[in-house]
Amino acid sequence: MNSPTTQTLVIAGLTALVVGGLGLLVVVLVARRSLAWAAGIAPVIVVSAVAIATVATARAMFLSQHDFQVILLVLATVTPVAIGIGVLLARRQRDWDHAAAAAAAARERDAEVEETRREMVAWVSHDLRTPLAGIRAMAESLEDGVTADPQRYYVGIRVEAERMTAMVDDLLALARLQSGALRLACERIDLADVVSDTLAQAAPLAGRRHVRLDGGAGGPLPVDADARELGRALTNVVVNAVRLTPPDSTVVVTADRDGASASVVVRDACGGIPEGDLPRLFEPGWRGSHARTPGSDEGAGLGLAIAKGIIEAHGGTVRVVNDGPGCRFEIALPVAV
Repeated sequence: MNSPTTQTLVIAGLTALVVGGLGLLVVVLVARRSLAWAAGIAPVIVVSAVAIATVATARAMFLSQHDFQVILLVLATVTPVAIGIGVLLARRQRDWDHAAAAAAAARERDAEVEETRREMVAWVSHDLRTPLAGIRAMAESLEDGVTADPQRYYVGIRVEAERMTAMVDDLLALARLQSGALRLACERIDLADVVSDTLAQAAPLAGRRHVRLDGGAGGPLPVDADARELGRALTNVVVNAVRLTPPDSTVVVTADRDGASASVVVRDACGGIPEGDLPRLFEPGWRGSHARTPGSDEGAGLGLAIAKGIIEAHGGTVRVVNDGPGCRFEIALPVAV
């Protein structure tokens, strides 16, 4: 026959075991949602189970009130320590989780960049075949003496060579952006001058395609920027708009101040882009169709990707939305103070 003290000790032990088991279950359930929280509450649950067993055992041993108070004091001292350890463990686990998430995200970004590079090399290699084939055909005709107008072929070879040079330049520019090797020579410039120069550069293409090119700046817009690189970005956006706008339509380029930003807006008449394709417009090589062969005056499909990279390197943003008969490109740059 068990004595009352033994029975009490058994009950105390079973109580502590139940509390510990329930605590373990709670930790497991919490760990499924957050390892940091699980690490934080585990020491507290352990101390709670030990405290219950200790108090029950002390009662069963009929200790004096003084001894019992000493035990309670020890438990009261240990509990904050357990809580502190739990907090430290939770923070450490949270740091580990963040580091693991950052490492996984970095691996995913590296994989995406590598895949993009492989696709880009394949696309550009495909696109370069078109001017190369034209140069070869014209050179063979000149070599065989079967052309009645050699001068036209000479001009054609030069044009195709310039087109290939532009493609290679775009490829190198995008490679610099993706690798972080772009170095900007920033100085105080007037964005209105850059917009004016961009309109002048795009005017010949607009004339050949019978597209009206209109617009300008509403006044001085001081920005800290690399005039050459920023001009390249704006030219890429405007040239893209001209190429996609049908004849007898208008591309409008305006620049003005919008609070702390200098904004450039390019409106075309391309007919709009499916909403699902808008986020892909700045992807390298994407032209909105599966046909990869560029037209006679098109590049490798890298212009908008380069423009986005240059603008973001200046601390700006660029986005595109459907607007009326076409698309509206919105470029924002910090105003120089």
